[in-house]
Amino acid sequence: MAPDMGMAGTAVETVRGLIYGPSGKQLDVHRPAGAFGTPEGTASTASTATLPTVLLWHGIGPDERDVLEPLARATAAHGALVLVPDWRSDAPDGGRSHLLESLAFLRKEAGGLGGDEASCVLAGWSAGAGAALGVALRPASVAEWRPRAVVGVAGRYDVPARTTGTAPLDDLAAGQDPGVPVHLLHGTRDTVVDAQCSRALTEALRVAGRTVTLQEPDTDHAGVLMTAYDPAVDRCVPTTAEHAVRAGQLVAGVLAGAGEGGVA
Repeated sequence: MAPDMGMAGTAVETVRGLIYGPSGKQLDVHRPAGAFGTPEGTASTASTATLPTVLLWHGIGPDERDVLEPLARATAAHGALVLVPDWRSDAPDGGRSHLLESLAFLRKEAGGLGGDEASCVLAGWSAGAGAALGVALRPASVAEWRPRAVVGVAGRYDVPARTTGTAPLDDLAAGQDPGVPVHLLHGTRDTVVDAQCSRALTEALRVAGRTVTLQEPDTDHAGVLMTAYDPAVDRCVPTTAEHAVRAGQLVAGVLAGAGEGGVA
């Protein structure tokens, strides 16, 4: 598709519907305009720059990669390559195979798309947040791989992660170490997942001596994505509400900066 301007003023390109694994599930790729590669690894000659890379997992609603598009494009406008896969929480394994297939795709294809596996930020919203942290806490689930950083957005961490089957807080209590910085964001107006969930994780990480940041924008569960929940379609849809735009830009900056170690 033709590029348009992201919210940070940088033109952003999007490729939709790439199949990422044996399941046949699809993902979208968002990045600054000018150097889109292909999943087969053929990079454009327009640019040889390597972009920080974000794998961004949606929440419990099945196949909702479109819900994350406003945030993903805002993140790409900050100079990152962002991959957003569909996954299904109602799959027999709770979505584990979809999530791990999308991670395997990123590790194999990031370079050809203009990104960098070594700078990969693993991130998620709501149920996706616990899934992302679970991978860092239990790297044996992905052949001892870890991301550069984890970003959890409006997540809950006292329930089993979709990637590992164990609760991140329980793993921390048992001595598991994420091994990478963890950056948390949670709206103070969230009535779906209370911000106390991220505060409890922050405290647990700090007590364990781990690197963690927590920011609490004045918005709700949907607003952190630059969206609003629409009951007519039972889905989060893009919004231009000031609180959501402000919060989404904050989250986008953290996502883009975490791969370069730039989050204070």
